Amino acid sequence: MPQVHHLTSYLETIAPLAYQESYDNAGLVVGDPSAEITGVLVTLDATETVIDEAINKGCNVVVAHHPIVFKGLKKLNGKSYVERTVIKAIKHDVAIYAAHTNLDNVAGGVNFKIAEKLKLQNVRVLAPKTQVLSKLVTFVPVADTQRVLDVLYAAGAGQIGAYKNCSFRTSGTGTYQPDNNANPAIGNVGEYHEGPENRIEVIVPAYQQNQLLAALRQAHPYEEVAYYLTTLDNQNQEVGSGAIGKLADPLDGQSWLVYLKEQMNLNLIRYTPLPDRPIQYVAVCGGVGSFLLPDAIRAKADVFVTADYKYHEFFDADGRISICDIGHYESEVFTKELICGHLAKKFTTFAVILSETETNPVRYF
Repeated sequence: MPQVHHLTSYLETIAPLAYQESYDNAGLVVGDPSAEITGVLVTLDATETVIDEAINKGCNVVVAHHPIVFKGLKKLNGKSYVERTVIKAIKHDVAIYAAHTNLDNVAGGVNFKIAEKLKLQNVRVLAPKTQVLSKLVTFVPVADTQRVLDVLYAAGAGQIGAYKNCSFRTSGTGTYQPDNNANPAIGNVGEYHEGPENRIEVIVPAYQQNQLLAALRQAHPYEEVAYYLTTLDNQNQEVGSGAIGKLADPLDGQSWLVYLKEQMNLNLIRYTPLPDRPIQYVAVCGGVGSFLLPDAIRAKADVFVTADYKYHEFFDADGRISICDIGHYESEVFTKELICGHLAKKFTTFAVILSETETNPVRYF
């Protein structure tokens, strides 16, 4: 039977923990990584009621979007809903895992799910992150070049957008003179050696660079491997905040509001005046998104769909874009479908269940 760590490892291939924001607490919040999984309940929020639902449905793992423990806990005495939820989970051996801003920050994640619900086309990350890529340069004998490259590709290097196995090479001459403590793969101790080598360059996600270097050292024929590893300022088009895409057909303002309400199953929309032009380009951000307004404007979005806008922040639209605040829960609730879809395709020996518990703390009248 799969264990909890099998599930968490898989989720972290989709949304690496390295991509969570510094303030976040994604990952395995409660539970034993070695416990065998009996069932998984997928929810937006892990609450006491959700833990009860998991117990009643025979699920010993809850996968949530929001971490139940966000700030540090100094005591566990049941005085808050956070403490009571954690205590109940521990008592009943229910693990709690959270995929939060790391799932927000990947292509195909939370914001791409919103774009899917809105049927947007040509979707891309709205604000790509920088300094999350590294470049590896190394020098390999010509005869070993492809074998070493294949190992580097398998370790995660060479992926650029929709293209894999990307590299660049140039030919040259490598030189060295082994001393008496060396065990050269090519050449002899004490003798100066010149030989044809390829300079190989590949890009890798920065968080994978240690495993890449380990793979390089294992695959390279030389006992001393020469390499450069550089952090890049390049934007990673696969990692970042928000998303933007295009409606198949432009909509007038009123039609857009009706469409948004239907597609996202909304009770209400708080919005700034709509543009006097057809609406076609839509920027989105699940949860708190006001920090992305300048990016949405620069991207020439007609509207920005997000949540948790404060009164004075609405003025920042300033006639350049329409802000559509649809509510935090409403903007992210379809994340349950996203997570459930991934897990159901990967694991077939236990049930993956969408939680039926309504966790939205906000009510509308």
